[in-house]
Amino acid sequence: MTDSRARRWATTSARLVVGTGIAAAAVVAVGAGIAAPWPSLSAEPVMVSATPTPSAATVVCDGPILALGRTIEDSSAISIAAGQSVVSGPSTTAAETASVTGPAGAEPVALSADPSGGVRAELAASGSASLADADLAGFAASSCTTPLMESWLVGGATTTGSNDLVVVSNPGDVAATVQLTVYGVDGPQLPPGGSNRVVAAGSQVVIPLAGLLLGEESPVVRVTSSGAPVRASLQASLARALTPGGVDQVGALAAASPRQVMPGVSVVSEPDGANSATIVRLLAPVGDAEATVTIASVDGSAPARTSTVPLAAGLPSSLAYDDLEPGRYTVTVDASVPVVAGTFQATGFGEGDDFAWYTSAPEISTASVFAVPDGAGAALTIANAATEAATVTLVDTTVGGSTTLSVAAGGSTTAPVSPGSVYRLEPSAPVHAGVDFASESAIASFVVWAADAAAPALTVYP
Repeated sequence: MTDSRARRWATTSARLVVGTGIAAAAVVAVGAGIAAPWPSLSAEPVMVSATPTPSAATVVCDGPILALGRTIEDSSAISIAAGQSVVSGPSTTAAETASVTGPAGAEPVALSADPSGGVRAELAASGSASLADADLAGFAASSCTTPLMESWLVGGATTTGSNDLVVVSNPGDVAATVQLTVYGVDGPQLPPGGSNRVVAAGSQVVIPLAGLLLGEESPVVRVTSSGAPVRASLQASLARALTPGGVDQVGALAAASPRQVMPGVSVVSEPDGANSATIVRLLAPVGDAEATVTIASVDGSAPARTSTVPLAAGLPSSLAYDDLEPGRYTVTVDASVPVVAGTFQATGFGEGDDFAWYTSAPEISTASVFAVPDGAGAALTIANAATEAATVTLVDTTVGGSTTLSVAAGGSTTAPVSPGSVYRLEPSAPVHAGVDFASESAIASFVVWAADAAAPALTVYP
């Protein structure tokens, strides 16, 4: 090997050794860097907690008793048969009357109260009406309630002698489009008369139930709305031959539920084996079910009666009772799927008799107010469907004073209330409550609705 080649070989070898060393050092440095703790930077996300401003409290009443077909020239004409007397409050709430226009010049009362001090206003109203005409007679009482996007009407019929009306009110500033689905012997149907019914802002629409589905003994109506919430109710009336058999304004249920509670069903006459004065109507809108119906006297004077009935999805079913002794009862329905329910009760089946539909009462867990309209034999019935006892403080906001009521687990209690007064119901645990009126020839009922819960605070991430 020459000296020149030796020098090149030595130089190349040295470069290789140095390069290998540098690469190895780089690998070691990178590994050490990965293993070593790196500096970190963290920051809490920017967030703002905001409580929504409460909206105005709005309630809408049924309005007057309406008559259908009194005009010979127009059998479909609607007229006013009797005005409705309304009680509202508390007096500390500054409520304003909203504009709602009904048929034949009827103007059902709609009340609205703005929040005060960032708190939603307390507002309650109810109304009653009575009449004794040749074609329409009886006593009706109903609560003025908040408009809903969905309502269930359990009651009435479209058979001979029934002349029932679905009443839909829109107190808002935007038109509502309403769908009325009627459940009968053939399941749910959306009849042409109940499809895409437009209820203009500030107006009331009245739809004959027989015009939706004729010949139904046990119909149930689901009212759904888009565009704006509406208040739906049912005016039911009966005539036996040429004798009027009563009238009622039936409130709506907000939703189906596996448990339905109807407090304060008043039986005022002795059992009549020839007729069923008490009928419980049931519907499982979606899915077959088994329902257990329990009828328990409020004062515990009679043992509770329990019946089990299978329910086919979408088909109304009824249970009849013809031997209940006079007194107040709580009817409870427990089912394996969500159901809707209502209870029919009649004072009798002759001239001068009346009937009422008792609607399922929602659960009340917060202080809520209700108003008592004119009527004989007014009483509040409170039912406790839970497994622990509850106490309820009943405050008369009109004349002052309060009463504390104890409600046993699974039991009920009743207390008289004064027409013209507005009460605040303050429960220690969730309960169900209803106001009923009972005399020998006049009965009516409506449920106490829970106050709207305050909207929880929202966390906003800008």
